[in-house]
Amino acid sequence: MVKEKKPRVAIFGGSFDPPHKGHQAVVAQALKKLDIDLLIVLPAYLNPFKSHSVALPQERLSWCETLFGSLPNVIVSDYEIAQGRSVKSAQSIRHFQQMYDVAYLIIGADNLATITKWHDFDFLNQEIVWAIAQRPGYQTDTSMLRAWVILPVDEAVSSTQIRQGKALDQLDKTIAASVKKTLKETYPMTLDERIETIVQILDEKKAEEIEVFNLDGADYIADRVVIANSLNLKHTQALYDQLKEVLKPKGESFLHADMSDEWIVADLGDILIHIMIPEYRQRYSLEQFLSELVENQKNNA
Repeated sequence: MVKEKKPRVAIFGGSFDPPHKGHQAVVAQALKKLDIDLLIVLPAYLNPFKSHSVALPQERLSWCETLFGSLPNVIVSDYEIAQGRSVKSAQSIRHFQQMYDVAYLIIGADNLATITKWHDFDFLNQEIVWAIAQRPGYQTDTSMLRAWVILPVDEAVSSTQIRQGKALDQLDKTIAASVKKTLKETYPMTLDERIETIVQILDEKKAEEIEVFNLDGADYIADRVVIANSLNLKHTQALYDQLKEVLKPKGESFLHADMSDEWIVADLGDILIHIMIPEYRQRYSLEQFLSELVENQKNNA
């Protein structure tokens, strides 16, 4: 008996938070350039490098189904979302290998800087060919990859820019109204307005040496980081309490907070706020680490 040949596929995973014309361009290029029978669009339940997503998993899945589900030779899979947790790419590859010949994994060129840190990178590198969507502004260092192909994509927009309200025209009209509604419900203020409000609250409550780090495009868990000095533990707690009191009625969500005798870190999803006594800040030099991330981001631009 002749063994039936498995369909040859490429997998395009991501948060798709939200999906936009850049993602559509990647799909179009993949169908045109890659030797495949099918393209699997795979929305993540949660990106392993992120602490949250703006839109709920089922909402992002619905958007992807609207954009891609009717395209020839494209299927949208709920595999990762159905797991109800963050899923590593290696696990998804192994899952789909049971049904398909998984030939390609599609990634953005911005992923290359940290690709070797991915879970089970050696397995991925051995099993698949990396299909790299080369976004404008990112250098393509493929020295660590066994095999790769380039998918030229002219769209420079990112989901981060859309969430910040800067590139809403890059949404396909079929999902634009739904995405805008979600963004408005989640963030009534723009990201810059939220940061301005946070800095104002901290300043009015006598926080010192307030710094804001813009990490757009950097491989970090937040888009903005705010650091401020407090006078003592009591002042640290007072600053944090004031932030919650003012920001929660404005629609801000405090997802998590870590605290000790020397510091508090508040996680607002796309914003992290570090409040600490000066001695702790000097000891751990967090701003040096963040400054290096910003500098690396500029060098890749």
